[in-house]
Amino acid sequence: MRLTGLDRDPCATSILDIACGAGRHAIAFSGMGCDVTANDLSSFLLGTARSEAGSKGLDISFTNSDMRTIRLDRKFDLVAQLFSSFGYFETEEEDLAVLRNVRSMLDPGGWYVLDLVNPSWLEAHFVPRSEKRAGELSITEERTMADGKVVKRIGIADAEGRRLAFTESVKLFPRETISAMLRSEGFDVVRVVGDYAGAEFDAEHSPRMILFSKKRA
Repeated sequence: MRLTGLDRDPCATSILDIACGAGRHAIAFSGMGCDVTANDLSSFLLGTARSEAGSKGLDISFTNSDMRTIRLDRKFDLVAQLFSSFGYFETEEEDLAVLRNVRSMLDPGGWYVLDLVNPSWLEAHFVPRSEKRAGELSITEERTMADGKVVKRIGIADAEGRRLAFTESVKLFPRETISAMLRSEGFDVVRVVGDYAGAEFDAEHSPRMILFSKKRA
């Protein structure tokens, strides 16, 4: 928010979290006073996000759409796509379709914040298996890396013992590649930072590659 300038008036800021998962970021935005819409393809994760938002008394709109075909009847000041939630699909055309949808849902001059892992850093710090918690969810991820992709086998369990398992493949994007894709779909890349504290991006040492882009007029 600080790097976009939208933090000066959060209550006047509308945000779409286009791949919200269990809602961690959408809930944080809403807690700041922003007008938040949270979307995900997983009904399971949306249910968790909706429950968590309700427990905190937050008013978030939730939608259940594929990001390749999502259509909403409003526009936003900012679309956030956080924590490597881009590059799931088989073809580049499908990835470009996501960027077109994002652009169509932004107000003129609106911001698109795309958060990807830095491929060079990942290769040097690859972790084949990890466990974490998101609210009441326990999440296990097993990873392999080949052909410019990371394949993740993900297991999710909730407090009642219900379990969900699935596999996803996420492409790794060099900075030059993703910047060119953004430009081709009507975005100007304003800044790239390398971590969640906003440090400048370093191609060898930054863990993240977070691109701040504006919708071109």
